[in-house]
Amino acid sequence: MDNLAHSLVGAWMAEAGLKRYTPLATATLVIGANLPDVDAVVTFAGSDASLYWRRGWTHGVLMLAIWPFVLTGLMLAWDRFVRRRRHPELEPVRAGPLLLLSTLSVLSHPALDWLNTYGVRLLMPFDGAWFYGDTLFIVDPWVWLLAGAAVIMADARTRKSVAGWLVLGLASTALVTVPDFVPWPAKVLWVVGVAAIVWLRLKGTQVVSTQRVATVCGVGLVLYLGAILLGSQVAAPRAKAWLEGQGQSVERVIAGPVPANPFVRDLIAVGKDRYHFVTADFLKGGEEHLRINGPTLPREPNPGPVIQAALAAPHLRGLSNWLRLPTYQVSETAQGWRVTIDDVRYSRMQSGGLGSAVVELDKELKPVRAPPSNGTH
Repeated sequence: MDNLAHSLVGAWMAEAGLKRYTPLATATLVIGANLPDVDAVVTFAGSDASLYWRRGWTHGVLMLAIWPFVLTGLMLAWDRFVRRRRHPELEPVRAGPLLLLSTLSVLSHPALDWLNTYGVRLLMPFDGAWFYGDTLFIVDPWVWLLAGAAVIMADARTRKSVAGWLVLGLASTALVTVPDFVPWPAKVLWVVGVAAIVWLRLKGTQVVSTQRVATVCGVGLVLYLGAILLGSQVAAPRAKAWLEGQGQSVERVIAGPVPANPFVRDLIAVGKDRYHFVTADFLKGGEEHLRINGPTLPREPNPGPVIQAALAAPHLRGLSNWLRLPTYQVSETAQGWRVTIDDVRYSRMQSGGLGSAVVELDKELKPVRAPPSNGTH
């Protein structure tokens, strides 16, 4: 998930009542919710290095056991050498509660990352297997809305903070209400949610406490995630049966989310030698509930030597490790071969973007030049 979502979830936990247990609780929860993303520094080394390292070691079980102690130590040091040196009268932090909050916030990060289709390697460094929740799009404004409501109530006190929340509110509202692919019920629901937040902010604690708002929004967030997951679990077998009824051979179906629209699933059906793409719209009934979404693409369950040579190129180490649903185009050139590699999870959204690469091989199946960038994280 995007770091705004991680930050809002950390801040939401604080407003739900956890900030009462020790000073620096809110800062600890927000920092811990983002801490595994320290591996983002590898993006400066290039897109393939990003694919190779991101959501690996720092998101794996070993570091998830270590991060809470690291964060607790840093917060204790900040409290002792900075915070209480400046203000000796302040209450010191409590190490025990701080460690518990650090653990909770750090664990929230891979939990959110697991929910999308990009994947996360939870068992690193012992096992590099990718895990996918296929529930949320990488950027989900509904998570922002539900996690941010209580945070806005608690934080929007100064002109600077009000301006920041206003910009975020306008941007997220445009993300939901402008695109044609977001249905009108979702747009109406979004506007009602934003209006409720504005009303609560204006009325403040005269109407309801921030903690109660956080509790209600937390329940809403859990119900939202459960509904999205349930919808995917329902859509996948229906799409499989529908395609098989049309004479297609389907091994499995992956039901992915679409941006800002909780009523639709983007389904990728993995056939014997083709990928089939289906859209499931829960707001439509009968024959319109499922429809084909674009032409099929070739699948190579047993790639030949040319494709294997392309995947073995040193500059594709990250992409080769990350690919989940690859498709290949192989063409012969004067020098040898050109292999275009795409991952259909993302390549249909943006040509040449995340999960895409072009490899030039000579007649000996060795790379002859560096290809264009294969996308960014």
